[in-house]
Amino acid sequence: MDILAVNNFGDTRSGGLAGPMGLFVIVLMSIATVLLIRNMNKRLRRLPDSFPDVRQTQREAEIARLNADLERSGAGAGAADVEADRSAAVGAATDDEVTGTTTHRDGGSADGDNRRV
Repeated sequence: MDILAVNNFGDTRSGGLAGPMGLFVIVLMSIATVLLIRNMNKRLRRLPDSFPDVRQTQREAEIARLNADLERSGAGAGAADVEADRSAAVGAATDDEVTGTTTHRDGGSADGDNRRV
């Protein structure tokens, strides 16, 4: 009894493109990976060694704002008189705080955007 092996694994033609195409895809992905790593390393080298403290930055911004307010109030004496007249006026209306209002019929926000309330 002679039993011959039978190939039942699909297409058996010679000269298929699966091997070369697989190699091409692997080489292409390798080149892309190398280029991405090089770009990432360039960007990481540009970053500073340490970032400034957020609280220190906020302090400096507040000091700069206060200095600008002092210079502005000291530069124009007429502007200070206008402010004094406004605050000294009898029955002067105070500025109300602006708040968002919601409509009760749709339960959404005033501008109709239901995602925000």
